Amino acid sequence: MTSQRVYSDEEWGLLVGLPQSVMMAAIFAESDSANRTASESGAGLDAIAAGRDSGSTLVRDVALELVGQLGDPETGELPPVLDVGSREIDPGEVLGRARSASDLLAAKAGPGEAAAYRHWLVGIADQVVNAAKSGGFLGIGGSWVSESERRFVDELSTVLND
Repeated sequence: MTSQRVYSDEEWGLLVGLPQSVMMAAIFAESDSANRTASESGAGLDAIAAGRDSGSTLVRDVALELVGQLGDPETGELPPVLDVGSREIDPGEVLGRARSASDLLAAKAGPGEAAAYRHWLVGIADQVVNAAKSGGFLGIGGSWVSESERRFVDELSTVLND
């Protein structure tokens, strides 16, 4: 059984902050319209909130804390407004933090807890990039997952499973 008390405040902050950072990096992996970005944001918040139903105590604890900070999409609480124009997301920095979290979990969590957390992070990114089509014109053409979005999800998966 893993919980917050196993981790220092700094370590816990890394584990709690990373899902939202992964969501944001996945959202901004491809420049999209405000509507598409809103769809991706909603999908990311739903994926984070779904962690509350995880069989992993760690994922549940992190998800509960995050939902407390971000708002619960199931109760109709308004999600935070994303200011697309001013958000600078460095995917490399997010991937570096993911590697640090993976190393931390290898040292302090059981293999099941670590695997569940890693799987949840990749699931968040995957749900975001599959939430809205990228490219195209007036809803015609485009693809569900752009090359840059797929690359981010693949790199995240690789970093977490090394």
